[in-house]
Amino acid sequence: MQAKGRVYKYGDNVDTDVIIPARYLNITDGMELAKHCMEDIDKEFIKTVQKGDIMVAQKNFGCGSSREHAPLVIKCAGVSCVIAETFARIFYRNAINIGLPIIECAEAANAIEAGDEVEIDFDSGMIHNITKNEDYKGQAFPPFMQKIISAGGLVNYINAEK
Repeated sequence: MQAKGRVYKYGDNVDTDVIIPARYLNITDGMELAKHCMEDIDKEFIKTVQKGDIMVAQKNFGCGSSREHAPLVIKCAGVSCVIAETFARIFYRNAINIGLPIIECAEAANAIEAGDEVEIDFDSGMIHNITKNEDYKGQAFPPFMQKIISAGGLVNYINAEK
């Protein structure tokens, strides 16, 4: 599996209430909910994000509540991967469960800048910054996690196994 896209960059402690403000949680459609992704810290994000784009953040991305809405709206907005120095553990699990690829890599999180073009190989964990011609080694997904992500999430994976 691979991803390639333009980068949106964020800092430390991007919490789930910033990713998707709680005032929208009465919306049940993922695509409709995604229209509000990141709006409290980046008003331009949803207007400019394109399918395949990548989020890069610093430490503790996805902290806060345990709801699955946060990784879901990122995925529904078209983001193909989130790279961060570290993720909140519940966000990490929720991301895999809904099929959103995420990679922990401190070097990439610090070196990659907003607007850079980045390519990711999930099999090896290699992240290539096309703009800067730099490579970073992130944590590769184990094969079983790659299968879950490729299936579009845990529920799809389990249903396909039946």
